[in-house]
Amino acid sequence: MATILVFIMHLGFASLEAGLTRAKNTVNILFKNTIIPAIGLLTYALVGFNLMYPGAGFEGAVFGFAGFGLDLPEGWDTSNYNEGYTFFTDFIFQAMFAATAATIVSGAVAERIKLGPFIFFSILYVAICYPIVGMWKWGGGFLNTLDTPFYDFAGSTIVHSVGGWGALIGAFLLGPRIGKYTERGMSAIPGHNLPLATFGVFLLWFGWFGFNGGSVLSADPGAVSKVFVTTSMAAAAGAFGALLVSYIKFKSYDITMVLNGILAGLVGITAGADQMSLNESVIIGFIGGGLVVFGVVLFDKIKVDDPVGAISVHLVGGIWGTLAVGIFGDLAGWSQFVSQLIGVGAVGFFCVLFAGIIFYSMKKTIGIRVDEKEEVEGLDINEHGMRAYPDFASKD
Repeated sequence: MATILVFIMHLGFASLEAGLTRAKNTVNILFKNTIIPAIGLLTYALVGFNLMYPGAGFEGAVFGFAGFGLDLPEGWDTSNYNEGYTFFTDFIFQAMFAATAATIVSGAVAERIKLGPFIFFSILYVAICYPIVGMWKWGGGFLNTLDTPFYDFAGSTIVHSVGGWGALIGAFLLGPRIGKYTERGMSAIPGHNLPLATFGVFLLWFGWFGFNGGSVLSADPGAVSKVFVTTSMAAAAGAFGALLVSYIKFKSYDITMVLNGILAGLVGITAGADQMSLNESVIIGFIGGGLVVFGVVLFDKIKVDDPVGAISVHLVGGIWGTLAVGIFGDLAGWSQFVSQLIGVGAVGFFCVLFAGIIFYSMKKTIGIRVDEKEEVEGLDINEHGMRAYPDFASKD
């Protein structure tokens, strides 16, 4: 059931990203968010699962690999799992997580990246980078064997910041969209469908019950219900954190900031959803929602163009949520905070290096950005030969 909920999050990402970008790029956004789950499932079956969970003998390691492909056991093998949790559910649940990392990148590089290079990047990032980082904690690697083990319950760092780092490097190397930053300053490029974006955020909130709730890895009613509560409280507080900060800063009720505030609250609570009290989850979510507004402003100041705010939500929110485990909740303490810092730093270094090598290599060889004419006309007609709204939508 949790896997089904995480699966529907891909429709949430597709709707959010399409709604916050221009009509002329809608087909391109939908195409990327359709192909990414397929990439995630196939690459995770081929190499990812065995990179992330190499098995005995790799405790404390930086790298391990149990071989290509999967040998699915006969029947409902529960010998290595909680009661009712099987090899099959372990694989399919984790495969849904894997695809999420590349989906995060999609929004930040929207409206100007070539489709082919993006697909190539997604394959390598999901197949190699994400599972290696995941192995460091969830597969028994070195972050799990620190004197005070690094803690990331459902992936503030291992999923969301992995996507966030890739998004940051991609957006930086691509450069901003035409007309975004001019001599007169920053120009807003509004999305074409805020109802669709709002629909996407509520789908993501809905799916997060599986993302966090499923990470209990059992149907224990006490543990699962606690995670449901902390997850939702953080999301609600994130909405108000973004509302307050954006109103003070811009003197307007910005729905896009509130939507991203909800997501930042969800990302922030993900690392410690099982460790926090109700009040602590509210604090974490509220701060996360406020940070997303500052993040959007910061990245605009340094001219990193992120059409949907993915870097602010998933990278800034992921770092905050990971560090919050050392500040709040059952594990709070200086030694835990240091371990969280080590985890954030190690994952960040590896993801920046990995994403940087791939994006930079493609930029210098085949190119990663569409030409100016294609960008102005829209990726839909140039990359796909069709429009999302052929009968009534303008190019913009």
